[in-house]
Amino acid sequence: MNKDIDTIQYAMENTKVLREPDRRIDTFSATSFKFAIVSELMDSVGKVRVRRGEMQAQKPQIIKPAAYNSVELEGFDEKGRELLEWMNQKGVEPVFFQYGFHFLRTAVREQIFSENIELVKERLLEEASIEDDPMLALVEGIDDAWEIGLLKFTIDMIEKSQSINEFDFKRRGLL
Repeated sequence: MNKDIDTIQYAMENTKVLREPDRRIDTFSATSFKFAIVSELMDSVGKVRVRRGEMQAQKPQIIKPAAYNSVELEGFDEKGRELLEWMNQKGVEPVFFQYGFHFLRTAVREQIFSENIELVKERLLEEASIEDDPMLALVEGIDDAWEIGLLKFTIDMIEKSQSINEFDFKRRGLL
């Protein structure tokens, strides 16, 4: 594996969601999440960085068989396209949801603490409990790969939202 892949894998394996938002990605409108990512500084002992910001998930889009031609199969050979065509011909109607996130990078604020990471995490969890913001996520990640941790959180949110979004679409007769 090359260094970039190792870094990504390490960050994915070492990202922990300390507090999930109470809500999931809304089916019919954009959803805003607040986040705080805590990480130990790589070059300094006893230093902890907390990054805070917001991100927005666009409402999920339904991709149905009629839109198979617009499904991107990057990295797949012609067999992937053939499978989609076969599914369309046979009337197999799997539904894909497309999720989009907008990360407000300019809104990220950083603080550095000269404390043990466990104390900082405890304090953040305590503050979150007092604030009781249903859209706040607390994540522990790797300092120089914190954005990968944020992406891991978004992937987890998509996975946890899919069944709810599917139910809502079916209830409205859209699936």
